[in-house]
Amino acid sequence: MSDINEMNEGLRWYVAHTYSGYENKVKANLEKIVENRGLGHLITDIRIPTEIVVESDGGKEREVENKVFPAYVLIKMVMTDESWHVVRNIRGVTGFVGPGSKPVPLTNEEAAAIIKEDVEITESTAFNVGDKVNIIDGVFRGYSGTLSEFNNETGEVTVIVSTVGRDIPVKLDKKLVERAAE
Repeated sequence: MSDINEMNEGLRWYVAHTYSGYENKVKANLEKIVENRGLGHLITDIRIPTEIVVESDGGKEREVENKVFPAYVLIKMVMTDESWHVVRNIRGVTGFVGPGSKPVPLTNEEAAAIIKEDVEITESTAFNVGDKVNIIDGVFRGYSGTLSEFNNETGEVTVIVSTVGRDIPVKLDKKLVERAAE
């Protein structure tokens, strides 16, 4: 039995290092190989964490998608000899993050922090009109307010924020708010 098979910890998030600018190619090639070889039980998800940044160019503002971790691809996989070889032999992959040739999985906390933008709304995280929420990112970061609207289809929420003695409705993406501790 090889060292890789002995490292098998079940389905975990691993980080593959790529050449800069090859992240999307690596993701596309890996998805194709997983589909063609029927490896969906070993490699279940592939992500390139991105963020939307507003850039100002000569007075014009535009939204740009930037990679949060350039030259890295996150892969949710069962670490076996087969899955290791598949990922490692993709053009553009230089290796896994970890000492030597030993891939180290992310902890659940690390994975949740990196992939926070993809957290699905479930019953436990669902919002209701009237809920007290905290704004965790963006221009209104640090403000608290009351949820006045929630659109599950668009993922947009409206929070009533009190500032300078006035109530201001603020439209935000649901990813930017969290339920306030009671």
